[in-house]
Amino acid sequence: MKYVFIFIFFISINAANSQAPVENYAVDPASEEQAGVPKGEVLKFTFDQSKIFPGTWREYWVYIPAQYKPDQPACVYMNQDGIQWKAPTVFDNLIHKKEMPVTIGVFVMHGKVKAANSGEANDRFNRSFEYDGLGDAYARFILEEILPEVEKQKASDGREIRLSKNGNDRAIGGSSSGAVCAFTAAWERPDAFTRVYSAIGTYVGLRGADRYHTLVRKVEPKPLRIYLQDGSNDLNIYAGDWWMANQTMLRALTFAGYEVTHQWGEGGHNGKHGTALFPEAMRYLWNGWPEPVKKGASQNQVLTAILIPGQDWKDVGDVKPVIPRAKAQKVKNDTLKAHNGNRYVFRNGDYTSVSSISLLKPDGKKVFIDNNDNPPSGMVFSPDQTLVYVTDAASHWIWSYQIQPDGMLAYKQKFGWLHVDDSKENAEAKTLACDHEGRIYVATNSGVQILDQTGRVNAILPTPDGHASKITFGGKDSDVLYVTTNRNIYERRLNVKGVSGRDVPSKPDAPKL
Repeated sequence: MKYVFIFIFFISINAANSQAPVENYAVDPASEEQAGVPKGEVLKFTFDQSKIFPGTWREYWVYIPAQYKPDQPACVYMNQDGIQWKAPTVFDNLIHKKEMPVTIGVFVMHGKVKAANSGEANDRFNRSFEYDGLGDAYARFILEEILPEVEKQKASDGREIRLSKNGNDRAIGGSSSGAVCAFTAAWERPDAFTRVYSAIGTYVGLRGADRYHTLVRKVEPKPLRIYLQDGSNDLNIYAGDWWMANQTMLRALTFAGYEVTHQWGEGGHNGKHGTALFPEAMRYLWNGWPEPVKKGASQNQVLTAILIPGQDWKDVGDVKPVIPRAKAQKVKNDTLKAHNGNRYVFRNGDYTSVSSISLLKPDGKKVFIDNNDNPPSGMVFSPDQTLVYVTDAASHWIWSYQIQPDGMLAYKQKFGWLHVDDSKENAEAKTLACDHEGRIYVATNSGVQILDQTGRVNAILPTPDGHASKITFGGKDSDVLYVTTNRNIYERRLNVKGVSGRDVPSKPDAPKL
């Protein structure tokens, strides 16, 4: 059978690679057909019913190994840009030698919206939109649309196709934008994909993937294993330097404790080195299977300081029996009470009315403090109760005020900077809390973002359901973080203690600048 091999190039590649060395790589025996090795089959299909990318049409191929039996779900390898790397032959050989499990390969093209009249207009190509952007849209497309569609098909001999739903049994890979797409799918859904092959990955500023090396360092590590490949003559254009970006990604992944290996060469933006390395990459990614890929230990000092090994999020169900027990900093009835009896009341307007903050003194006198164009969703004191932090639900900022001797608030500033989920226009910051070290914990659409006293996000704790809306410290020792998400309430014991307005003010150590 003649396989289809698809490689995507940018317009500037030929010019960028004009000085690149001739690339000759040793051929791994697994990339060549071997006598006596059972051959799988490759079936071709089309898909045009996407609701996630409406209007798109695409082709996809399914590789079914000869050893596959439908009485047990098969492992899965997912690849962008169709069939690459001589993958069917590699899979035949590695499965035969038991160097990888029995694996069904799914090779899908990017979508395009066909023009009504191809003679007068071009199709709309969805490749960059689907592949280069951050967020979970493509992962959902694969999990909710493509893989269920694959399971509707059958092998030519009538075998039903059954795919494992366990992320430890699934790998994903690609080249260039297809590589960063593969990483994004695993990053967003490590429960669905734990093994990633990234060749000449586009971790640059086309649609925000240049942020990954920072996010990898800040976000609590995920159970992923990654194989990176790139060459020193890769692209260097308006969006960034592919070669440097891949090295930066390697350093970030290593810093964050991921299982990662790499092969660097001198090649350009093409699939030659990636094809030569594909058998080695598959051996690495599947090594030790079915042992699960585990989370690594990050060198991030804040994560190291606050996390307790073995302690993870626990679903505690209904919030009602939890929050009343929380000896913690809370906003109740839009009121924040200080140790000295002052109360700060904020009126949370909407996007068409002005919100305000007022001071209610112990003698009952109410003093207007400030109008806020964007609706605040929460307020919290610093441990020494000299500062107030206020969430701005319609931006990526946390406001800071200094409390004056008379209780008034002064020196309002956009102080805390938050990361914004790629599918959102703002961080959707809700309630927030502080610990005794002065760190600020903010419930956002990216999970719990943790800022230092200078307003910088040092760490991010993803929640099991993603978006966090409410947050508080609680428990007997105020060392349990409670988070409300879209669907559930979770708790997690940390190696820190939360502070409350009722507490005697305490001065934390000075921030490290």
